[in-house]
Amino acid sequence: MKSRTPKILHTIGGISMVGHALAAAKGLHPAKLAVVVRYERDLVAAHIAELDSTADIVDQDEIPGTGRAVQQALEALDAQAPVEGTVVVTYGDVPLLTSELLAELVATHNADANAVTVLTAVLDDAAGYGRILRDASDGTVLGIREHKDATEEEREIREINSGIYAFDAAVLRTALQSVTTDNNQGEMYLTDVLSLARNDGGRVAAVSTTDRWQVEGANDRVQLAALGTEHNRRIVEGWMRAGVSIIDPATTWIDSTVVLAEDVTILPGTQLHGATTVARDAVVGPDSTLTNVQIAEGAEVTRTHGTGAIIGAGAHVGPFTYLRPGTVLGADGKIGAFYETKNVTIGRGSKLSHLGYAGDAEIGEDTNIGCGNITANFDGVNKHRTVIGSGVRTGSNTVFVAPVTVGDGAFTGAGAIVRKDVPAGALTLTVAPQRNAEGWTTANRPGSIPAQAAESANAAHSPVN
Repeated sequence: MKSRTPKILHTIGGISMVGHALAAAKGLHPAKLAVVVRYERDLVAAHIAELDSTADIVDQDEIPGTGRAVQQALEALDAQAPVEGTVVVTYGDVPLLTSELLAELVATHNADANAVTVLTAVLDDAAGYGRILRDASDGTVLGIREHKDATEEEREIREINSGIYAFDAAVLRTALQSVTTDNNQGEMYLTDVLSLARNDGGRVAAVSTTDRWQVEGANDRVQLAALGTEHNRRIVEGWMRAGVSIIDPATTWIDSTVVLAEDVTILPGTQLHGATTVARDAVVGPDSTLTNVQIAEGAEVTRTHGTGAIIGAGAHVGPFTYLRPGTVLGADGKIGAFYETKNVTIGRGSKLSHLGYAGDAEIGEDTNIGCGNITANFDGVNKHRTVIGSGVRTGSNTVFVAPVTVGDGAFTGAGAIVRKDVPAGALTLTVAPQRNAEGWTTANRPGSIPAQAAESANAAHSPVN
């Protein structure tokens, strides 16, 4: 990955790869769950603990190989109580693997009383993968041949080893005792368990999937991006089949954790992340990126970048709006073009239509905030709150110097700078009387374009002698 971040902590669809893997494993409702860690142990272990505090975290020692990792996990679980039944082994970098496919693997393993059942995939191009060698008479697995060791005939085989297995616990425990590091890589290979189990009379079989993406891992950012694209395609398709209109699936990105209702419409260029929820009949997009935003029924959000906001039913947001955390817009309200909001509660039917900033504020119901209004909430050290009542009308370019309160039904004139509380129903004017210095342009900017324009205008309006 060429990254400070451990590979399995890289994300797809808003969830780490190991998070996806854990979710698939937990879908089996296992009696015990162990995660083996080694590289960047502390970072990975802390992340796993956040995802599932009940998972056992097992440290792999200096002996390399998947066989050793599984052996140490089994020993750690055995120390609590001897493991019996079926043991499933999977990996932290297969984010598209599903619980359903793992359940199929386990069901086949148990129904056929296999010693080992390997999950395989059928690929159009199997170059580089270990091939599955089957007994032609009964279809059982004879072994796994690595690509570099395969004959030309074996390389024609399209069925490959995914590295995901179901084992009989007793068979696994016994076989691992015989696995060594006596190979070119000096590793304990988990694949050795298959031949050991077969030699002891156990049945080794396979469950094959044609969905190769479920067993694909990511070893670099190119593969990560490919997995992310496929994961998003599946998420988007799933929502469309659930009644969501997504106009351009190719430019729409939706995290695994997002929740959408029927009859939602998503327009092109939209990204929905985190715990974002969108209720029925809402329209989002185009060109909107929303993270942890709650959108109520019938709301419209256009060309908006939002995080941690709540948008009420029938409300309108955008275009070119920046919603920061703590923004709460009431039903039928509006935050319009080129507006930024943060930590503000806006009542039902109130409108902040364009070109302004509202931060650390409370605005009542049916209030209209004029163009260019801002809440001056920061004094250089501390932030202060502005409270604006219901039914208020503010003129263009009003500045509220917090802390300040404006009563219900009050008005402010254009250009007002509100430094003191405004009583309910009052009109606030803070502008000086206008004074016109006639002839100033000609006197102070002689020969300039403005001066020439002024002279022409004055000549046109001069009385005719």
